[in-house]
Amino acid sequence: MALTPAITDLEQLKEHPAIARLLAWNAGSVEGSKFDRGEISITLERSALREACVLLRDDPRCAFNFLSDVTCVDWYPSEPRFTVIYQLLSIPKKERVRLKVRLEGSSPVVESVTSVWPAANYFEREVFDLFGVRFAGHPYLRRLLMPEDWEGHPLRKDYPVEGYR
Repeated sequence: MALTPAITDLEQLKEHPAIARLLAWNAGSVEGSKFDRGEISITLERSALREACVLLRDDPRCAFNFLSDVTCVDWYPSEPRFTVIYQLLSIPKKERVRLKVRLEGSSPVVESVTSVWPAANYFEREVFDLFGVRFAGHPYLRRLLMPEDWEGHPLRKDYPVEGYR
């Protein structure tokens, strides 16, 4: 069985409730989107992330009321180096959406969404600990898995396999 090709044309996807809401709010904040294998991903401008999350949570047509995960991908040596990924779920609509924000390696900082979804607290701390991405406005941004005196961020691709010596 052949797979249906992914749809990456924003014009074809603008009818999806989440994309329609974001485009109506601030079309410049949506950098791209992709619909593949029944899943939708929306790439946002870094400065628009928190407000976009509030819109998607509070709009009854979207109702993404549950943050199920925050993770990160390191694209080293490419720039932008990091992609922070937010997995959202609308329990009443039984639908998922993935928000992505790309960050430069020289300043991997994005606004925290703990004020939108308190569950982001530990997810953001994990990403900070393992990748070194900072979340501006986070209430308690400290290491979560590694000891406080640990050097570096072990899931970065330029982290030495045997650690720093």
